[in-house]
Amino acid sequence: MKKTFVLVVLFVFPLVAYLFFASGVNNFGKLPVLTESVPELQNQKGEPQLEGKITILGFLGNEVGKKKGNAFNLNQKIYKRFSDFNDFQLLMVVPKGHEVEVNALKDELGTLSDTEKWNFVYKDSNEIQTYFYQLKSNLALDEDLGSSYVFIIDKDKNLRGRKDDEDEGVKYGFNTASVAELNNKMEDDVKIILAEYRLALKKNNADRSK
Repeated sequence: MKKTFVLVVLFVFPLVAYLFFASGVNNFGKLPVLTESVPELQNQKGEPQLEGKITILGFLGNEVGKKKGNAFNLNQKIYKRFSDFNDFQLLMVVPKGHEVEVNALKDELGTLSDTEKWNFVYKDSNEIQTYFYQLKSNLALDEDLGSSYVFIIDKDKNLRGRKDDEDEGVKYGFNTASVAELNNKMEDDVKIILAEYRLALKKNNADRSK
């Protein structure tokens, strides 16, 4: 018995502890709401784009070509892993007048994956600045009205993130220039929010069947 106990202490307990910490604290709770009720975004037809969707929201800016690497990172590390979920989308805000560059980017992304859930809205410069400000994050747009950071917006149009990130404290957005951040943080957080909605759906279905 003593030998068994020693083996458990030496081998099993460290393994359990490792799995707990490796999985991340965020896995054991809901993804915090950092900004409630961000404004809706409408496309050129006046159709709402955020309501009822789990959205990865980004800002490409006036120099779309410079954000190509960011877009490819996001496509490979996040979009391809979660695009099968019905209510999931990527939504990029772009200044008006850059439709040709966006179409070219979408064509390039299309060589790597289906881009059906890559969506784009075009806004005036002032509208983009105002909208970004209303996210109430601790981040800022670049001079070209773009950002390397993307945000998780839930179906109720709340901005989700981390309140106790080990590196930043409050974490509003995810840096698409960093493959490590997409792999180690953003993927984890998207899984959490998708799991939230799956559990809510199962609960609703169970309640209806009673």
